Amino acid sequence: MFNVQLSFTNTTIFQFSSSFMAQHHLQLAATSSHGWLRATPSDAHSETSADKRWDSLAFNPVKTDYIYVMKSCKDGSFSNGGLRQYGNIEISPSAAVLNYGQGIIENLKAYKNKNGSIILFRVEENGLRMRVGADRMCMPAPTIEQFVEAVTSTVSANERWVPPSNKGFLHVQPLLMGNGPVLSLIPAPEFIFLIYVTPVRNYFEGGLKPINVVVENDIHRATLGGVGNIKAIGNYAGIMKAQAKAKANGFSDVLYLDSIHNRYLEEFSTANVFIVKDNTISTPVLGRTILPGITRKSIIEIAHRQGFKVEERLVPVEELFDADEVFCCGMLYAYCLLAALLSMGKGWIMERVDLWYLNNYTQHLQIYRWVL
Repeated sequence: MFNVQLSFTNTTIFQFSSSFMAQHHLQLAATSSHGWLRATPSDAHSETSADKRWDSLAFNPVKTDYIYVMKSCKDGSFSNGGLRQYGNIEISPSAAVLNYGQGIIENLKAYKNKNGSIILFRVEENGLRMRVGADRMCMPAPTIEQFVEAVTSTVSANERWVPPSNKGFLHVQPLLMGNGPVLSLIPAPEFIFLIYVTPVRNYFEGGLKPINVVVENDIHRATLGGVGNIKAIGNYAGIMKAQAKAKANGFSDVLYLDSIHNRYLEEFSTANVFIVKDNTISTPVLGRTILPGITRKSIIEIAHRQGFKVEERLVPVEELFDADEVFCCGMLYAYCLLAALLSMGKGWIMERVDLWYLNNYTQHLQIYRWVL
């Protein structure tokens, strides 16, 4: 159903052409079952106002054409998933996801390259991460194959909502939620796997450029024994206050410290952090409080191949002020340098922005077909 362009260290890139999209939609229409709605070629190529709004894209949800929904069976497996027209879903008011936060999210993006083909990056890694998180939250999860198929089907059905390469990308949001009535603190009796997509502008307007961040000393995003190393839905509401305060003071993001010593770097609100000193690239070691970012993993692999020394270790906050460069990476950011930061009243301004990392990172993504 899709064309695998390259396989590298068990990693695949999926690239769709416009002709493939139309063909894929026809296949979906021909193989529809279980009452699901299927996309048709007219959805992919019709002239609508969506094609004319790229310049006014924001980072807000937009109602697209189709969502993907799949429910669990009694044995915990998932089957009979398919596309539905975009709309609200029915959920019990006593659902575990609403009352106890039993839910997992993932984030990835689809975007067009310069040739107009649509790119998805390391989709199976997101599927694996969702399964790891689901196990921690006492939830069954779709197989990696089901996850990849669901993502590619949803992107294919919403092809016309993918912006041009210089305008933004299609945000793809898979969710796994505990549904069904529960009152006791027990796992839900059934689960819903859902994917919706929405076109958004690039997270930082004006393209890739250094950002200003603040180090947070009072609020922590995770603690040992918690769920900071998975994408539990409750992980993000707790840091909204710190994020809002930072935005109000002119900062783009917040860098969080560990909750025990309040000294060691952990990660940004939605991104991992790296520091560069001479020929060494350092990043906080993964543990029970840091999300294993897929872009983080890719940067480490590329850096090793390029002869850099890469250290995954405890990184004290004071090393920020002696670093040659600091950068963050994640699904929204891809790769972003820091221009300035504020920590405990101490300021730091980047004096040397070495674009080697950005230029070579982009170049080798092209070589490996890792296009972010």
